[in-house]
Amino acid sequence: MSNTVRLTTAQALIRFLKNQYISVDGEETPFVEGVFNIFGHGNVLGIGQALQEEGGDLKVIQGKNEQGMAHAAVAYAKENFRRKIYAVTSSVGPGSANLVTASATALANNLPVLFLPGDTFASRQPDPVLQQIEHEHSISTTTNDALKPVSRYWDRIERPEQLMSALLRAFEVLTNPVSAGPVTISIAQDVEGEAFDYDAAFFKKRVHYLDRVSPTEDALSRAAELIKSSQKPLIVVGGGAKYSKAGKEIAAFSKTYGVALTETQAGKSTVPADHPYNMGGLGVTGTLSANKAAKEADLIIGIGTRYTDFTSASKTAFNYDTAKFININVSRMQSYKMDALQLVGDARLSIEKLTKKIEGYDSQFREALTGFKAEWLDERDRLSNIEVDLDDAAYQPEIKDAFGKAQIEKYKEALGTNFAQTNALIKLNDFIDPSSYVITSAGSLPGDMHRLWHASVENTYHVEYGYSTMGYEIAGALGMKLAHPDKEVYSMVGDGSFLMLHTELVTALQYDQKINIMLFDNSGYGCINNLQMENGSDSFCTEFTRPDGDVLTVDYAKVAEGYGLESFTATNPEELEAALGKSKVSETSTLIHIKVLPKTMTDGYESFWNVGVSTNSSNENVLKQAEGVVKKRSQARQY
Repeated sequence: MSNTVRLTTAQALIRFLKNQYISVDGEETPFVEGVFNIFGHGNVLGIGQALQEEGGDLKVIQGKNEQGMAHAAVAYAKENFRRKIYAVTSSVGPGSANLVTASATALANNLPVLFLPGDTFASRQPDPVLQQIEHEHSISTTTNDALKPVSRYWDRIERPEQLMSALLRAFEVLTNPVSAGPVTISIAQDVEGEAFDYDAAFFKKRVHYLDRVSPTEDALSRAAELIKSSQKPLIVVGGGAKYSKAGKEIAAFSKTYGVALTETQAGKSTVPADHPYNMGGLGVTGTLSANKAAKEADLIIGIGTRYTDFTSASKTAFNYDTAKFININVSRMQSYKMDALQLVGDARLSIEKLTKKIEGYDSQFREALTGFKAEWLDERDRLSNIEVDLDDAAYQPEIKDAFGKAQIEKYKEALGTNFAQTNALIKLNDFIDPSSYVITSAGSLPGDMHRLWHASVENTYHVEYGYSTMGYEIAGALGMKLAHPDKEVYSMVGDGSFLMLHTELVTALQYDQKINIMLFDNSGYGCINNLQMENGSDSFCTEFTRPDGDVLTVDYAKVAEGYGLESFTATNPEELEAALGKSKVSETSTLIHIKVLPKTMTDGYESFWNVGVSTNSSNENVLKQAEGVVKKRSQARQY
């Protein structure tokens, strides 16, 4: 008979978490760094008590909002290339419901996080317990069922012994590059505290080996022949390339054989921006150089990309009549996209093997790529030096005509600024240390960052665009800082996203994790206002204006000061540079309230985004714009 140890279910959970390790390329490290928590009646007496007694080296961090602390855990996993995670525990009811958005964010981005929400009573004796919802069709349905569609694996523990099989299944999912994503294990609150005689061997050190999967020789040979028959090959560097740590191999492959590099949001900075053939961001938020190269390419090599609509410009980015596709991906399902030749395997290993198989090959793309990149750098330089002059016709590409000069003047007076967003962003890029880390998620900033941010140090760029979650930016910055405690972290956040969720600012202060918030304030949801008006609609419920039309202004610097941050305001390049200098030497978290004019962000460069336009309207402009969208849809690839 095996040895047993008597533990509560929650104690067994924590003891198990402490003994999980991951091994990649011969390097073995603990997999679970710690536990984010907000305690309530559904977890404080079970998991909370267990953390007090069994926590050991696990870092325990008190969050301020369940969604916020979970986003911090998502960002932490991303910064650790999915090789280290935080668990997240919440109470039953509203606490677990707050995890849904964060779980969806993790799922869309294939990032591992372990969610441990409390649940109602397995015994059902006190039903309905506080915060329990009731359904006529089933008493077994609880708030945690809402996490099922946004979890890669979901389980409910109603007996102590169920924990063992659930945890083994959970960690297979969490440590698997193909299935990496959020795992939810909800534990009935009475079961959390219930004792059981567990097999002691279950808590031994367990190593999860992440072995690099090699494509078959036949698949490699087919891909090599396709590359050698191409003249203008182009690589799409996706998040899978980053997580594989394949940047150096991809950079060398590109330089040796004259292959264009383009980047998704998740893949950006896998290869530094100063690589001669790195054309930058691809697609709807892409650069002119990347989108021009994509149109000319006769072979597209996707590395770890899902080909989202923004990357593929709703399947208009490439010349589908002439271009062929190779997809390198650990997921066979993803490798089939674009009707591609499938190369199922690890990104780094696959590129290493392809490099040897195509020795002697050289593309005919080098000269064109050099020209595309030079043209884009000239455009970037123009965007960095814009002077806002509403009477200057040359400025009109940045001011949407429909919005109107009078409205811009109103914002200019209310915000007390003449600053263009592109100027501010490039000034930030030029001033901060290149080894600093930057993060953003939603609004116009991801587009501007994808195009304009020059990441000269690899893997310093972090944009959550799989789900584009408003409110991720500040919570994610905390997760990023936890992953890189010795580096400066800069969160680029719009005023709209700041208002959605910023409470983990307090957590950063509480645990002395310095983050720097760059708050771009144009008093509205500027990105969606652009989308609205570009498609013929009038401005409607996307500006922050009062019923009388006056612009609503908020002193975000004073808000930050109230929390305890060191805060500054910038309305021009000189003020921004001075504030950045002070934020660099500050020992606490900082916020720079950057006031920018609406309509001073970048626009699309030869790209198309398929959105749901109205084909029946009393507004002639809506009908006219809809006609153009419908025509463009018909020209896009349909599969």
